[in-house]
Amino acid sequence: MAPVAAAPSPSGPLAPLEERGGRGRVAPGAAGRAIRLALVFGALGLAVFTKTPLCPVAIVTRHPCPGCGLTRATLEILHGHFGAAFALHPLVFIASPLVAAMLVYNSVSYLRTGLWSASEGVQGRWVTRGALVLFVAFNAVWIARFCGAFGGPVPVN
Repeated sequence: MAPVAAAPSPSGPLAPLEERGGRGRVAPGAAGRAIRLALVFGALGLAVFTKTPLCPVAIVTRHPCPGCGLTRATLEILHGHFGAAFALHPLVFIASPLVAAMLVYNSVSYLRTGLWSASEGVQGRWVTRGALVLFVAFNAVWIARFCGAFGGPVPVN
């Protein structure tokens, strides 16, 4: 039986990582990454400032998702209105610091290396268990709100 020949190696974006410099597409310099990062955060800030809905579930269904109200609750915390923040979403005091930490970690990673999803590489048993606990807590609060707890469902803007 004749040996099977290996398929020719593709070139361009489908080439093996080693042939493209090890990490894939060549990332722009730190200045270019900083500009892109500023544009992304500027667009998010503009959406929040103009009160544009950011939740795709709420936009499509007109019903709140388990995380609905977190952006508004975070803004209330930043204004020092902790009671109003809790009323918008009881898990804001856990979720907002975690999201902020992930954004900072990913932003620094992107500026240094060009890789955005660095926090996805953080693994371990405690991370998995923590994520599962948060998933259950978010869904429990969501269901409880539909039953009238915590002031009922958060209004969808």
